[in-house]
Amino acid sequence: MAETIILVGAGGHARACIDVIEQGGQYAIRGLVDNSPTLRGERIFGYPVLGSDADLPSLLADCRRVLICVGQIETPTIRRRLFEYLCEQGAELPCIVSPYAALSPHATLSQGVMVGHGAIVHAGASVGGNTIINSRALVEHDATIGAHCHVATGALINGNVVVEDECFIGSGAILREGIRIGAGSFIAAGSLVVRDCLPGTKIRRAA
Repeated sequence: MAETIILVGAGGHARACIDVIEQGGQYAIRGLVDNSPTLRGERIFGYPVLGSDADLPSLLADCRRVLICVGQIETPTIRRRLFEYLCEQGAELPCIVSPYAALSPHATLSQGVMVGHGAIVHAGASVGGNTIINSRALVEHDATIGAHCHVATGALINGNVVVEDECFIGSGAILREGIRIGAGSFIAAGSLVVRDCLPGTKIRRAA
């Protein structure tokens, strides 16, 4: 029998997460939580919106497993706040990996990681907690991705790259092997990055 799980967030990223969970078959989605008042009582792909963040304590009493499904582009603040709160509440934050992803048995995922359809996480790679490895993204051998990051669709993280905590790597971005991306950096879609980036670097257009 599949274990139940609650999804926190009911926007676009949640829809992708629902599909990954359904395809995997390990978890049964009990419902979603979202702070938007317009979504209360609605259904997302057939699953009910159960309430808001304020309802999480009562919901966690019956279902301890949670996946954070809030998207992340400009800032990881909301995802990080939710992660810290859920950990304080004793929630279980499993890793969700698409059955259509390629996850090396020699890779390491921390709690709350989501790996989307067609993504590759190669041998020796490690991914920090509450990070999104989105559809068709590549995390090559021995790369390190920090906590609260989003590696967006089709991004290529080459071997031995270090991406520190709270970074956004946009769709189709390419990071040359062996470089370091400092914490809190934002790398726009389509960027080619060939040298180290200091913490807080913002690359707003492909360059």
